[in-house]
Amino acid sequence: MTNHTDCIIIGGGIGGLFSGAFLAKNGKKVTVLEKNAIIGGGLQCFHRKGKIFETGMHVMGGFQENGNLNKICKYLGIYDSLNLQHVDCDCIDEIHYKKTGDTYRIASGKENFIRCMSEYFPEEAAGIRAYVEDIYELTEEVPLFYLKENNGGSRIHSEKFTWSADRLINSHVTDPRLRELLAYLNPLYGGVEGHTPAYVHALIHVLYINGASRFVGGSQQLADALKGVIEDAGGEVLPNKEVVRIDAADKLITAVHTSDGDVFTADNYISAIHPVALLKLVPEGTFQRIFVNRLNEIPNSYSAFSLYIDLKPDTFPYIDHTCYYMEDYRWMWNQDGYDPAEWPKCFMYMTPPDPEQGEYANRLLVHCIMSYEQVKKWENTTVGHRGEEYEEWKKENVRKILDKLQSLFPNLYDRIAHVYSASPLTIRDYYNTKDGAMFGYRKDCQNLIFSQLPVYTKIKNLLLTGQNINLHGMCGVPLTAIYTAEAILGVNTIVKGINDANKDI
Repeated sequence: MTNHTDCIIIGGGIGGLFSGAFLAKNGKKVTVLEKNAIIGGGLQCFHRKGKIFETGMHVMGGFQENGNLNKICKYLGIYDSLNLQHVDCDCIDEIHYKKTGDTYRIASGKENFIRCMSEYFPEEAAGIRAYVEDIYELTEEVPLFYLKENNGGSRIHSEKFTWSADRLINSHVTDPRLRELLAYLNPLYGGVEGHTPAYVHALIHVLYINGASRFVGGSQQLADALKGVIEDAGGEVLPNKEVVRIDAADKLITAVHTSDGDVFTADNYISAIHPVALLKLVPEGTFQRIFVNRLNEIPNSYSAFSLYIDLKPDTFPYIDHTCYYMEDYRWMWNQDGYDPAEWPKCFMYMTPPDPEQGEYANRLLVHCIMSYEQVKKWENTTVGHRGEEYEEWKKENVRKILDKLQSLFPNLYDRIAHVYSASPLTIRDYYNTKDGAMFGYRKDCQNLIFSQLPVYTKIKNLLLTGQNINLHGMCGVPLTAIYTAEAILGVNTIVKGINDANKDI
């Protein structure tokens, strides 16, 4: 069976769904092909014993009033369907250092953040303000962050734009504790000392300083809402449709084949999967060897080991913000280091909100940064067939995390009904991303051109989108999707539409 449409999107993650929704909003008939049974990528949730667990998106910036995601969702007509909880501006995040007992509660709002940090470090007040002004200025160098139209000119960036994030921080403050603290969001964008560009750090940090939000009842609702936009325009979002082959000739994609024997054709094609996964689908020679080598050589971001904890009723307090556990200072930039005797040195944990949330939490999520090297010996195994050694390794990691967490919450084990865990292999297989990279390719200020990919390819009707292209994360991927969709619709078509739709709101 052959199915023809305006655009085929390979991958039903955040990038694929937003790209599809933008195109559908502008009259294009779209078909999204997703290999998993559940759409959404980092938005997808799973159910165990009647409870819902988010796999990726737990806290987001940009959904506050006048935020870029707020405006995007209103343009798509889905904002009012989302059940969002805006986190209290007096504490959007809490960082606890076990060895010293230091605890920092981070406030949101530009002036509120400056005041809060200056109270913790009064001798650094001038540097804190200068740092905040700097990161806000850096975000102005990315006009799409503020949904500004593309004026067509080439942009010359400031020198600090391509500094490393740690260099930017260190240029303003001298206290080593404060230097670490200003990088506490590293686990949300894969921060690496000496490599992560200052502008990436600035975009993420400003996003959260402006306010954080959480989904009530799970992030899957956003994926379902985007699916609705596509389907309302006559398109389709098809789960369990794994693309196994792409036909190409004369610098054009001619068809895609799925594992169940279906064939899909379109005028345009968008790949929303990891570029290395895309290479495995196209005929050899489709892309130039130099481009293929580049895709294989760009370093990937680190991965994670995660716990999804089903709590016994009325035993664990609900916490309305994200918390970070740090064994001691010095580890903020080295969270992927793995010493079996001391791991984990750091992790983040949270209790997701439920509808009519009360005093106690129903679930507890814990995420520990981990490099793919720790699971490489099992990389040729499949889910459920990784062997006894792997299962014992996972159990030991679960115990180590819970032991550290119990130092904060006594009798934690007595409060747990069930624990489910996921390793970098889980992330690799379910997100179809090389090395289980949570944030796709690692952006590197030492070689920005090498580590960044455009939405265009040498294949005339093939575009790219997703976290490996341009920007990653709950904000970056939708913004990249605008670039991808406008490559088909025309420059500024979507940005202008978003701004027009929000004029009278």
